[in-house]
Amino acid sequence: MPADSPARLPAELTLRGLRVFVALEEAGSIAGAAARIGGSSSGVSQHITALESAIGAKLFDRRAKPVTLTPAGQLLRAHAHRILSVVSEAQAELAEISMTNLPSLKLAIIDDLDASLTPVLVSALQARFRNCFVHAFSGRSDHIIERLQSRDADIAVTALLPADSNTYQSVPILREAFILVAAKGAIRPDVDVRATLARLPFVQYSETMPIGQKVAQHLKRVKLNVPRRFAFEATRSVLAMVVQTGGWTLTTPLNLLDAERFIPMLDILPLPFAGESRHIHLVARAEELGHLPEALARDCRRILRNVLVPRFCAIAPGFEAAIEVAEDDG
Repeated sequence: MPADSPARLPAELTLRGLRVFVALEEAGSIAGAAARIGGSSSGVSQHITALESAIGAKLFDRRAKPVTLTPAGQLLRAHAHRILSVVSEAQAELAEISMTNLPSLKLAIIDDLDASLTPVLVSALQARFRNCFVHAFSGRSDHIIERLQSRDADIAVTALLPADSNTYQSVPILREAFILVAAKGAIRPDVDVRATLARLPFVQYSETMPIGQKVAQHLKRVKLNVPRRFAFEATRSVLAMVVQTGGWTLTTPLNLLDAERFIPMLDILPLPFAGESRHIHLVARAEELGHLPEALARDCRRILRNVLVPRFCAIAPGFEAAIEVAEDDG
C-alpha cells in the first residue's frame, strides 16, 4: 500500500446499517428495503455487506425468496430492534428539550376539519409554547402533503399519507364511511334505490381531488354506471347542486358537517351497495417534533368525540357507525 494511502478502517456496526438491516428483514427483498429507506438497491447491498463484515457472519440467505435470516441474523434482529427503539426514544426526548423555545410552527389541515380543529390545535400549541408563532393553512389532502414534503408545513391533518413512510410519522385520528346523500324526497324507501340512482343526476367531486378519485373508483368497483355531467371541488357546491337538480352524491360525515346549512334539504340514506371509508391522520416528519404529534392527535380526537361526532349523530340518527374516532394510546 502506498505511504500516502489512507489506512483501511475495519467495518463497524452503524445506526444506518441497522436501519437497513431491519428494512430488509421486514421487506424481504433488496428492492423492497431500498423503497422503505428511500435509497438504492446497491446501497442496501453495501450496508448489509458492511454489517456482515463487521460481525464476521452472513446475516441473510439472499438466494431465498423472500430473503431469510441466518442464525446470526436472527440474533442481530433482537438487538437491532432494541437499539433503534432506544435511539428513537432518545431523539424524541432531545427534540422535546430543543422545542421549549420553538419560534414558529406551520399547520396544514384538511378543509373538512379546518373550522373545527384549527382553533383547538393553535390554542394547544400556544399553551405549550407561549412564544411560538403558529401559521395555519387549510386545503385538499394532496396539497397538504405537498406542503409537508416541501417543508411549508410541519404538521398536517390529512386523508392521504406520504409515500415515504420512513420519513414521516402518522398518527390515526378518525375513520369515516362514505354516506349517500340525496335531495329531500328524491329517493323513496319503497323503490329500488340502486336503479333510482342510475336515473337521477349524480353530482360528483372533481376527480382531480383525492375524494373525487376515491368515489369514482368505488362506483366502478360496485359497477354503478352513472352519467357524469358536472363536478365540483367544494362540498358546499356539491350539496347545493344536489338540492338544485334533485340528485345525489356520495360524501362523508365531516364533509356533510362542513356544509351543514344544506342538511334540512337533504336525505341521508343507507348505501345500496358495498361501503367505502377514508381515514384521517395527523402527519409530521419523523423524529423532529418529539411527542408533540401524539399530543396534538389526542387534542384532535377529543374535539371530535366531544363536538363533531355528537353533532353528526344528531343530524343523522342511525348512522352512528359512519364515524369512528381512533383510540388514544395508553
